[in-house]
Amino acid sequence: MKYFVFFLLFSVSVFAQTAYPKDYFSPPLDIPMELSGNFGELRPNHFHAGFDFKTLQREGLAVHAVADGYVSRIKISTFGNGKAIYITHPNGYTSVYCHLQKTTDAIDDYIQKAHYKEQSFEIELFLKLNELMVKKGQTIALTGNTGSSEGPHLHFEFRDSKTEKIINPLLFGFDKYIKDTKKPTVSAVYVYPLDDKTSVNKSKRPLLLSLSLQKDGTYLSNKVLANGKIGFGITAVDYDNVSGNRNGAYKIQSYLNGKPNFGYQFDTYSFDEMRYVNALVDYSKYKKTYQRVQKLFMSNPYKLSIIKTDDSNGIVTVVPNLTSVYRIEVSDFFGNINTISIPIGFDSSAPIVEKEAMVSNYFVKVNKDNSFAKDNVSVFFPAGTFYEDFDMNFDVRNSVLYLHDDSVPVHSRFEIAMESDKFTDVQKEKVFIADVDSKGRVGYNFTSVKGNVYSANVRSLGKYTLAIDTTAPTISIANSIEGKWISTQKNLQFSIYDSGSGIKSYNGYLNGNWILFEYDNKTRKLTHNFSDGIVAEGANDLKVVLMDNVGNSTIFETHFFRSQK
Repeated sequence: MKYFVFFLLFSVSVFAQTAYPKDYFSPPLDIPMELSGNFGELRPNHFHAGFDFKTLQREGLAVHAVADGYVSRIKISTFGNGKAIYITHPNGYTSVYCHLQKTTDAIDDYIQKAHYKEQSFEIELFLKLNELMVKKGQTIALTGNTGSSEGPHLHFEFRDSKTEKIINPLLFGFDKYIKDTKKPTVSAVYVYPLDDKTSVNKSKRPLLLSLSLQKDGTYLSNKVLANGKIGFGITAVDYDNVSGNRNGAYKIQSYLNGKPNFGYQFDTYSFDEMRYVNALVDYSKYKKTYQRVQKLFMSNPYKLSIIKTDDSNGIVTVVPNLTSVYRIEVSDFFGNINTISIPIGFDSSAPIVEKEAMVSNYFVKVNKDNSFAKDNVSVFFPAGTFYEDFDMNFDVRNSVLYLHDDSVPVHSRFEIAMESDKFTDVQKEKVFIADVDSKGRVGYNFTSVKGNVYSANVRSLGKYTLAIDTTAPTISIANSIEGKWISTQKNLQFSIYDSGSGIKSYNGYLNGNWILFEYDNKTRKLTHNFSDGIVAEGANDLKVVLMDNVGNSTIFETHFFRSQK
């Protein structure tokens, strides 16, 4: 079944919704549904793709299929969603369950066989209809904390099975599990001068507006006096009645003199649009203060489908002899609304506060290819790498690239090339282009070499240099098992670490046979569970092989005894 979402913002001044089934899906957990993260919430480099359900601050709770269907995809990763399963339902939607501790029964057996067939912990499987059928309410997994999760919880999503677009679970009737009578909270409203000629309240820099609560529960800001193009930004969050967590606002809509000006509503969007969160927010302010100001204008339009705007792209042009009222409405899914009114007038007075000085030696045009080179280093930005034009600093000193700083967001990858003749042919295999953070720590970027030229595609501005890694990874075990009987142990566990390019692969062997080691990136632990049934009765020889991203390897070998009787 195929569904379309039609947005009718300017004909009826609201976003329309398609008729999603309200009573088809049941909750994935037995406990009350409490959110620690909601759909569309602003996250680093992405919008949140679903709901994060609290799990009583622990792992191991039963996870249930929300409707009949079949397991269509399984992905096991050390980062991201960790252990995740996807169930496709006959009504055209797919439910997704992430950060799982483990799956259960037939699903777990299927995954275990795949691990050993592919000889890898990290796997991605696409299943056919009828391979793994599930019933509504069936226990399919246990909640966990795997992948990039920062604490035990269940990340849950709905997707359109055909388009892969993610959809707000509240549209499927999940609103009945959450009580919310609270208005969204607005903590800050900013006004931005949008060109060099414009000043606002005698300032050429963004200004924080003062808000006063009115008798009717709305807010009124101090008057904005400007003389050109301006835009507004808002910091807003939402709370429900139970969880106490700070969630993202569902809908923000601005009006200029009563007419819709700029807005967005988190109903559905595609994964390709995720990174546009960096264009939606005042990214520079976020990097400096960790405050996410959501901009209600686009200086350079970008393709985020949830945004609906008039011809001005949310930009307000203040002209003489005309006063205006700018209104912002922030609302949640349950109809609770917070309103801010901002009076606007014209003022041609000379500014007192000038624009913040920006010392730069280059200017980047977002819609054109840009190339820069100095000494042994070159950088190529394809058109569309950034969201807006900007003044950029570019320099090379002592073979180190200083490429502006990370206060400017990058949308797509760009190429860095560095030439050096100081490495031997053997050393070249260990050399990579490294990003260097403020503490001098280096990060690995996949690097190719041709002759004496090293190149890498990266996705952030900052400091880069050539680094060489000749140090092998380390592996250790808390308590030695060498020559010991370990019949009561349930698993083998090792700590692994690499200080250079990072660990690329890990493989374990018992008596010459590959065995599954699960890797937890948060604790850097490798764990093999004896329940796999690979261990032999009596004597066992163990070998663990680690390899980093440039080919340095470490082999750990030992032997132990174990009885299964």
